[in-house]
Amino acid sequence: MTVLTENKNKVNSDLLQHDGIKNLISRSLNYLSAGYPVHFTGPPGVGKTTLALLLAKKRKRPVMLMHGNRELSNADLIGAYTGYTTQKVVDNFIRSVYKKEENVTETWNNGRLLDAVKNGYTLIYDEFTRSEPSTNNIFLSILEEGILPLYGTKQKDPFMKVHPKFTVIFTSNPSEYAGVYETQDALLDRLITIPLDYTDKDTEAAIVSSKTGVDSNQAKAITSFVAALREKCSENSNNGPSLRASIMIAKLANEADIPINGKDEDFQRLCLDILFAPVAKCMDEKDSSKLRELIISECKKAVKE
Repeated sequence: MTVLTENKNKVNSDLLQHDGIKNLISRSLNYLSAGYPVHFTGPPGVGKTTLALLLAKKRKRPVMLMHGNRELSNADLIGAYTGYTTQKVVDNFIRSVYKKEENVTETWNNGRLLDAVKNGYTLIYDEFTRSEPSTNNIFLSILEEGILPLYGTKQKDPFMKVHPKFTVIFTSNPSEYAGVYETQDALLDRLITIPLDYTDKDTEAAIVSSKTGVDSNQAKAITSFVAALREKCSENSNNGPSLRASIMIAKLANEADIPINGKDEDFQRLCLDILFAPVAKCMDEKDSSKLRELIISECKKAVKE
C-alpha cells in the first residue's frame, strides 16, 4: 500500500491551495462518493498520478497503487497458489509402534485487487491501458454487479462481494501512445473520464512549485519556457517536453543552487541537458546547433531575473 511521507503530505497540502486543482479534486471526490470511478487521461508528465494520489488521500481510506502492464493477469489481480506447505509428525512414544503423519497444503497469496476489494481500499490503477483488455474485463463485474469473480481460487464461493468503501481511480495515456491498448467501450462507459492537458500553465506552475520548493514566480517562468518549446513541437503533431521536464529543471536548479535565470550559463546548460533530447525528437531536427540556439533563446525570453 502507498505510504505518504511527511514531505508528500506537504506537497499535497500546497497543491490543494490552487483553485484549479482544488476544484478538480472536489468534483472528482463527489463522483467517487456517488459510486462512480474516475479516470484521468492525458499525455505523459501531465500530473495524472499526482492528482490520483491527491484524490485518494482525500477519501481517508488506505490506498493501494497498482501499475498496468501487458504481463498482468488474473493471478496477479485475484491471487494464486504459490507452492506447498508440508507438515510432518512422527510419533515413536512406544518403541515398538512407529506412527508418521504428513499433511501437504497449497499456499495461497492474495492479489492486490482482491485485497483492495475485500478491505475497502482506494485502488489507483495507474496506466491501466498498458494491461491487456481481457485482463481488465474483471472490472466490469466489480463496477456493474459489485462482485469480484474468484477465477482459479478453488473457493466454495465463486465470487466475493465488493466492500462498500472500495473505489477505483484509473489513469491512462491516450490510445495513440506506444504500448497502450484500446480500452473496451463497456469499461469506459462505466467511468467518468476527465481529460488532462498542458493548457493550464498556472496548474503546471503550482505542481512544480509544490514538488520542488521553488517560488511560484520561478515555477511559472520555467513552465512557460517549457510550454513554449512544447508549442513549437505541436506544430509537428508531437508533444515535446512534459511537465516532468519542468520539475527536473526546478528541482536540480534549486538543489545545486543554480540561479533560475535564462542568462545564467549554468542554468542554460541544465536546461540543454534536460530538454535537448525531447525537443530533438519532437521537431525531427538533425542540426544540433540550431536546437541548442532555439532552447537557449526560449530560455532567455521566458526565464528572466
